[in-house]
Amino acid sequence: MTSRDSAASEITPDVLLRAYACGIFPMAESADDPTLFWVEPEMRGVIPLNGFRITSRLARTVRSDVFTVTVNTAFKAVIAGCAAPAEGREDTWINNRIRELYVGLHKLGHCHSVEAWQDGELVGGLYGVSLGRAFFGESMFHTARDASKVALVHLVARLIAGGFELLDTQYVTEHLRTFGALEIPRRRYRALLDHAIAGTPADFLKLPTDPPIKGADALAIIAERA
Repeated sequence: MTSRDSAASEITPDVLLRAYACGIFPMAESADDPTLFWVEPEMRGVIPLNGFRITSRLARTVRSDVFTVTVNTAFKAVIAGCAAPAEGREDTWINNRIRELYVGLHKLGHCHSVEAWQDGELVGGLYGVSLGRAFFGESMFHTARDASKVALVHLVARLIAGGFELLDTQYVTEHLRTFGALEIPRRRYRALLDHAIAGTPADFLKLPTDPPIKGADALAIIAERA
């Protein structure tokens, strides 16, 4: 289900948070389209935190710490990376208004980035919205093999450690299915969401950010939950 918004300037970060609490999120037709529309999928993508799957090859990459993984150190650069054209993705739904809104959420402490670095260069990452005990994954990118996958592993470890219970991926792709993503009906999703945003909120920053945690530590946290 979609609903078009012809006055995107009236959407504020606070309005955006209320929309997430209701199970809807904004998108744009393309990076050049200034308008936004609201989306509430009939089937919602989620990754169960107790069912997160990691291949043995990826686990070796995570454990090797070939990437240094940080949190909230390059938020704008991560969004820019997610919005940039890539092979098989010549255009994205991230327009300037989307960037402004999520930068605003980041300043309020409700939007976070996870970055993967190699030799001092940002080579992958992801960002998403935190509300209560729910985390809404928005987008990810990579310019080096496995960089965004490693960032996702570190994200899941952080969510588990911080007391989150819902990881929303909006939609399910074949790529996300390899991590255990599945589709659930809107009604079931809303029940999980209502429970996740009620009561004591989770702590995205419970794990230390300086120095960055090691890949082996992230894998150990996930293994304990599995």
